[in-house]
Amino acid sequence: MKLSPDQPLAGILEPVSAIRTETDLGIGDTDGVRQMIDWCARHGLNIFQTLPINEVSDDNSPYNAISSLAIEPTTIAISPKLLPDLPSSKFNAIAKPKVLAELRTGAVNYPKVKALKQKLLEAAFAGFLKTHFNKNTPRAKMFRAFLMENADWLSDYSLFRVLMEVNGGTPAWDRWQPEHRGPRRARTWLLALAEKQRDELSRRQLFFAYVQWIAFTQWQSVKAYGGSKKVYLMGDIPFGVGRYSADVWANRSFFDLEWSGGAPPEKTFKVDPFTEKWGQNWGIPNYRWDELRRHNFEWWRTRVGNIQKVFHLYRIDHVLGFFRIYSFPWTPDRNNEFLPLTETEAADKTGGRLPGFKQFPDDTHEHKAANQAQGEELLRVVLEASRETTVVAEDLGCVPEYVPPTLDKLGIPGFRIPMLFRNHDGSYSSPKHYPLLSLAQPATHDHPPLAAMWQEAWQAIDAGKDVEQNRRELHHIMHFAGVHGEPPREFTTEIHDGFTRAILNSHSWLAVFQIQDVFGDTARFNVPGAVSSANWSHRLPQTVKQLDKNAALLARTKAFGQLAAASGRAAK
Repeated sequence: MKLSPDQPLAGILEPVSAIRTETDLGIGDTDGVRQMIDWCARHGLNIFQTLPINEVSDDNSPYNAISSLAIEPTTIAISPKLLPDLPSSKFNAIAKPKVLAELRTGAVNYPKVKALKQKLLEAAFAGFLKTHFNKNTPRAKMFRAFLMENADWLSDYSLFRVLMEVNGGTPAWDRWQPEHRGPRRARTWLLALAEKQRDELSRRQLFFAYVQWIAFTQWQSVKAYGGSKKVYLMGDIPFGVGRYSADVWANRSFFDLEWSGGAPPEKTFKVDPFTEKWGQNWGIPNYRWDELRRHNFEWWRTRVGNIQKVFHLYRIDHVLGFFRIYSFPWTPDRNNEFLPLTETEAADKTGGRLPGFKQFPDDTHEHKAANQAQGEELLRVVLEASRETTVVAEDLGCVPEYVPPTLDKLGIPGFRIPMLFRNHDGSYSSPKHYPLLSLAQPATHDHPPLAAMWQEAWQAIDAGKDVEQNRRELHHIMHFAGVHGEPPREFTTEIHDGFTRAILNSHSWLAVFQIQDVFGDTARFNVPGAVSSANWSHRLPQTVKQLDKNAALLARTKAFGQLAAASGRAAK
């Protein structure tokens, strides 16, 4: 089923991890997504968007996965009812009431949640081997079919996960035992082991493949459920992949580890001194596009193929990277070393290399044409692999003039965030002028919600910091919302509804709101550039079932649903 711009859609954004249910194990899961689909359907919303669901690394960031192809195991809903290989006796023995009560309170405790879910999945796997796999039942045949269908990536991923355990749990493959640092050497090492040890590690590989089978099965079921309710699941695929990932470990020739991708210096938003001076160094390795092209971009086709199995539409985070990527000749762990240096001093340390755009800077017509041609070629591959799945491009940042027409030519919606699209006087551009092929959103997960923006502006004014600039920003928000007068101290319902109405009545095909911007909440899921356990761990205080039992939240939800209906975006 192909979604069409002829029918404008509205929905919400919420990370899976933030969903709370009565039966979860301390983190949101596919059952929570199913409940949110029902919630969206009740209130006339068509889209439930989430962040990337790939298996995360030790910083728990969905944008720093240890595999761009595997699904994060903590998203699996685990109970004897939902996972038939797990006996109730095993579940009750592992998931004790005291442990569950602790995990279901407050933010996500990733170490404890991951440990608990892995124990439960291991118990389920043992049951599966005994009851099905060793007897070649129909369920075992389904698993074997999954292994065959995903053989091009699953074998390498499963071996990578085993080797992580052998090497102390770290994904930093360049610090592993030398014989483990590449798939060919690792398989040679595995074959040379004693039979008992080899069989144990092979069984462990099968366990990690089993976890992915369960994950893909649950997510495909949830996608089908959303489609039946006319609530479409929207995923997220980051442009880059983690340096310490199964992808890089298994496909070294596709990645240029000499350069780290990122974004150019940021002069408008004063994030931190390094970003302001040098830019954002994300640490993602650059792609070797010539090598990927030589293999018909099969790795990218597999990656897109995996996401289209479980989502109706998805956004490409930092689509600008397909055209050109701002690159650093050092990894992020060396940022402090380069912060005080001049360009000359930095070049002395790097053999003359400095941060800049690759493949080419946008400094000549020829370079721009080459960047544009590369971006179009790569996005055509993505579209082909996406089949009926709708692709949305996050095209924010330092956007070359050739990107919007290229996206329009390919029929790919870009993004419209009001605070990033302004008139000459600084006011927000009219949403009536947003292109049809676009997704309008008050703020992404990297920005504070509207209520938090309002609160932060007043806090800055009270502290005497950039007073006039912050007062102007408050007036811009009010003007966009169609509210007149002096900015009140509080973020009022009138301003909230006015801003919401402006986005929903925009010309954009898609309108998606962080769930905090539906409720007028100030909590954040992520603060970019901050290294903190609070990042990615925030959960809504209420369970999904409690959302409509809270009078204040229900009132805000109903108001949002009514505005969506009035804008012609209600579910049909």
